[in-house]
Amino acid sequence: MATKNAEPINAELNLTDLLRVPAGAFNLDDVDPRGRLGYPGRGKRDSAAHMAIIDPELSDLQERLYAASRVDEAPPRSLLLVLQGLDTSGKGGVIRKAIGMVDPQGVQLKAFKAPTDEEKSHPFLWRIKKALPTSGMIGIFDRSHYEDVLVTRVNGWIDKATWEARYDEINSFEADLAASGTTVLKCWLHVSWDEQYERLAERLENPDKHWKYNPGDLDTRRHFAEFQTAASEAISRTNTDVAPWYVVPADRKWYRNWAVAQLLLEHLRAFNLGWPVGEFSAAEQLEELAKLR
Repeated sequence: MATKNAEPINAELNLTDLLRVPAGAFNLDDVDPRGRLGYPGRGKRDSAAHMAIIDPELSDLQERLYAASRVDEAPPRSLLLVLQGLDTSGKGGVIRKAIGMVDPQGVQLKAFKAPTDEEKSHPFLWRIKKALPTSGMIGIFDRSHYEDVLVTRVNGWIDKATWEARYDEINSFEADLAASGTTVLKCWLHVSWDEQYERLAERLENPDKHWKYNPGDLDTRRHFAEFQTAASEAISRTNTDVAPWYVVPADRKWYRNWAVAQLLLEHLRAFNLGWPVGEFSAAEQLEELAKLR
């Protein structure tokens, strides 16, 4: 349950600035996938404690967002967390560990797979727009519209003119989202070549992990460098003031989960939400309730 009036913890920490991609040309190869920027503890051994520190305030702020949407005069507000990254980068882990700290009633999760025939018959943003969070909700995209400038590009399904045009469409789409009250938090989970190998091998060596493995993952790995190039360019071209990118080092699972939770916390803090004021007298209602004891 949410903790009422939770006080900010580590309010001086600003991971938003530390992990934000700078303006201009960007290359994922310049980011250490084992980095731990901003982490206030010693390492993995105290990571659970630092996640527990985030929990009460994050839960409190998520409930405030949800409560605000139940007030007629409140402006529409929502947050969309976009999780992108290569196979094994840990999108599912982030959803379990970081998003798992908030009330599931306030979360709308959408995992984007290969488009269906119906989806292919529409513009690429059609299926994305259908899955946007409603007011008061935290929306989670496990993969997103960025697949349409990554997988489609690397696999040769679209040409340069098409992906160039899609960058502009994405920027316009995300600007419209921001203008309508949706904060867009875009996280690239940055996993290394070596760590990806270890995680894929672990899935194959452990029968309990076979359900997580897809032979198609090897096709992606064969084009690892091409995906890095495509992702670097997509990040550079869609890294706007209203919807900036954050690159989260993902080789250390404990850091990845903490960093996304901390980014989510900082973005919810920026909403500066209080609790809605009831349109009734609490004292009078208590008196009436007492009569029904």
